[in-house]
Amino acid sequence: MNSLAEPNRWEKLLWPMLASALLLALWHYSVVWSGTKVFPSPLQVEKGMIELFHKHVLWDDIISSLRRVAVGFCAATILGIPVGLTLGWYPAVNQVVNPVMQILRPISPIAWIPVAIIFFGVGERAAIFLIFLGAFFPIVVACVNGVANVPAVYRRAGRNFGLSPAQLLTRVVFPAALPQIIVGLRIALGIAWLVVVAAEMVAVDSGLGYLVIDSRNSGKHYDLVVAAMLMIGIIGLGLDWGFRRLETVRSIRWGFGNES
Repeated sequence: MNSLAEPNRWEKLLWPMLASALLLALWHYSVVWSGTKVFPSPLQVEKGMIELFHKHVLWDDIISSLRRVAVGFCAATILGIPVGLTLGWYPAVNQVVNPVMQILRPISPIAWIPVAIIFFGVGERAAIFLIFLGAFFPIVVACVNGVANVPAVYRRAGRNFGLSPAQLLTRVVFPAALPQIIVGLRIALGIAWLVVVAAEMVAVDSGLGYLVIDSRNSGKHYDLVVAAMLMIGIIGLGLDWGFRRLETVRSIRWGFGNES
């Protein structure tokens, strides 16, 4: 029974730290043993990251990337949740729209880069448009599935209490579907963070994605390239952790709105 017990708080910190230390050690000694002069060691990457911070380059690029993700993701959320709830609430409408959704959904946002540049030019709006596309479809699909998976007894109970269709959707169905919607939002945010890095490599002249390609092109500073890559991963981990914490909120976890 003890082996099945949930790990202590210190264990949750210790094992990831040990895994990270082993990975850094493997990275360091792989560079030493190979004798490579191209790929940087952890110490060289650390120096490169410190250099970027001192020049205030890294902070500016982080803020630029987060701003684009925030705008694109919020736009996708504001539009995607109502669309998804509507399609889930009206199955007949979903049957009409679903084929178009299934055609557009598998298209990678990266494939939309030429179209985005034609529509918006090379700049901020093109990157935000790509982020919006990357986040929009996962949010819509999560909402549709969330509404479809709400037990029918919830709807019948709401009707028995005299709720109108709008009240039934907002006060019963939406709270019950919220856990699945939150999971969809977390997935969409991860995709948005991936897309912004790719979009910044071709569509804008700032951000972490631009920092990666610019460091590669201007003198092959691979220490700065890897430093930017690590920062992308760390921020992505932080964003995912934030949504995972949101999923543990009791009212969301159990699918109810406001607790009485």
